[in-house]
Amino acid sequence: MKLKSEDRNGGTELTRRSFVWQNALAAGALHTGSRAFSATTPVSRATPLGEFSYSQVQFADGPAKLQFEQNRQLLLNLSEDSLLRPFRLREGLPAPGVSLGGWYAAEAFAPGCTFGQWLSSLARMYAATSDPATRDRLNQLIHGYAATIDPTGKFYVHNRFPAYVYDKLVCGLTDAHALAASPASLATLSRTTQAALRHLPDRAYARQETPVLHGEDFTRHCWDESYTLPENLFLAWQRTGERQYLHLAIRYLLDAGFFDPLAQNENVLPGLHAYSHVNALSSAAAAYLSLKSEKHLAAAVNGFRMVQEQSYATGGWGPDEHFVIPSSGKLGDSLQTTHSSFETPCGAYAHFKITRYLLRITRDPLYGDSMERVFYNTVLGARPIQPDGHAFYYSDYNFAASKFYHPDKWPCCSGTLPQISADYLISTCFRDSNGVYVNLFVPSTVRGIQSGAAYRLTVTTEYPYEDNIRFRFALSKPAAFSLFLRIPAWANGARLATNGLRGDQELKPGTFAEIRREWQDGDQIDLTLPRSNALVAIDAQNPDAIALLCGPLALARILSGNGPALTRTDLLSVRQTSSKPTVWTIPGRQERFLSFPEITDERYTIYTRV
Repeated sequence: MKLKSEDRNGGTELTRRSFVWQNALAAGALHTGSRAFSATTPVSRATPLGEFSYSQVQFADGPAKLQFEQNRQLLLNLSEDSLLRPFRLREGLPAPGVSLGGWYAAEAFAPGCTFGQWLSSLARMYAATSDPATRDRLNQLIHGYAATIDPTGKFYVHNRFPAYVYDKLVCGLTDAHALAASPASLATLSRTTQAALRHLPDRAYARQETPVLHGEDFTRHCWDESYTLPENLFLAWQRTGERQYLHLAIRYLLDAGFFDPLAQNENVLPGLHAYSHVNALSSAAAAYLSLKSEKHLAAAVNGFRMVQEQSYATGGWGPDEHFVIPSSGKLGDSLQTTHSSFETPCGAYAHFKITRYLLRITRDPLYGDSMERVFYNTVLGARPIQPDGHAFYYSDYNFAASKFYHPDKWPCCSGTLPQISADYLISTCFRDSNGVYVNLFVPSTVRGIQSGAAYRLTVTTEYPYEDNIRFRFALSKPAAFSLFLRIPAWANGARLATNGLRGDQELKPGTFAEIRREWQDGDQIDLTLPRSNALVAIDAQNPDAIALLCGPLALARILSGNGPALTRTDLLSVRQTSSKPTVWTIPGRQERFLSFPEITDERYTIYTRV
């Protein structure tokens, strides 16, 4: 058997670090702050784990593959003239076609806001599929967009979100270059940057939450998100070698008021816009990878821990899109005061990015646990974007919850859902010189080369709806390397069998279990992760608002009339009784529980008053 693999484009940050760091300091371009800093979590200083390319991971049929394909078809079917209309109109050019409306329209809240994200999605989708139609659509859109760019940046005049839109365009155009070899992408990025620069702030500004909506002074960048720019600018520098992107990335690091206090373990999250500031944590992680800035790594580690400390049992966070004051009871209060509990596709996209960065840097599998929880309990259950632009925006954790679409067409979450549906692929496994790290247990096939042997690793499972996961190797020749399997922190009693033989290796929850051997073609590993019920209170101030977990799943109680009150004993007795959809029940009671992806039109609650 002869197999082949390909490496993902990237990795240049390691070869340029020392040179850039010294030059940035010499030029006075990097603000490091005057205070000492420390991360509260020990961090591995090993070389960060490598990513697989999008094409090296293929999903079997299932929810993740379906969501990917739904979003790819949506982007292939949108009108090119409609997509380019906001740019053409705002630049004073003829603009045929019908407006998409909603947030996207030329005169709307955030004109053209998701265009760059859709370019990024198409590039990632092409990298995953090698589909010519996907590549052609990407190149056509870049060509059409490039024809609208005025060097004075007319598009950005009286635009609430110049930094926001520019950030998305940087992401889309650099992805098009790195992942789809789009011939016009880099020249278009350079022209975009020159047009946008005169309309961007001189540095990163904190978001002002109470802008004046009528007669707004756009120069104040009230709702703009300049503090998210560095991540994609660091990537643009790594992918192009052009130093202007490095200097811009450093310029827009939000050190004062955000990264500096986070690095000092000072929680400045309460009151901040949730999604964009978790997104900004990825800029801190990118600063560490590009500049070896320990301060920014400490900010990313501490900041993400503070997010987890005020998260729902689903892994989601940010009721009404804002962080709350810890130990205030406000998270519990949100179960009655809002249905806008978690900004789902955007929040999950940011969550996947920062956990992927921190897992690679620290090799701590608890970041994988967090990613997994968000995967199964939020974004995988998002309703698909409708052709008219209505998108799933909020997950609802109210005591009387439902799944609903955002009232406005083409909101921000219509940009991030296609991106994250592609990023599931590169979040599944990682690698280093020692072997392969399996992070998400999704039915899939992973291809690569290790110890001189081409391999194909097939993952077969119904997890998280069953306990068992099977891994099977096909190899071009025998090879010695390690397979690392994430053992979730909840998985007490996890066990392994190799080629049907049970081993005596202790599998410690919250670690990667290493299986090192000379692998033969056809070798098989069976991993069992015994799921059990667990109860988690929303917060210390509301101890009787309880969520039921089964393994990584937060189970939603389906509401039917005025059901009886439940006790903790009732919840712990819930058992899985059917599949497709997978239903959990209480023996002898007329109660049903479903996972979030399997809820359709039912009324439900994640938390039960006991």
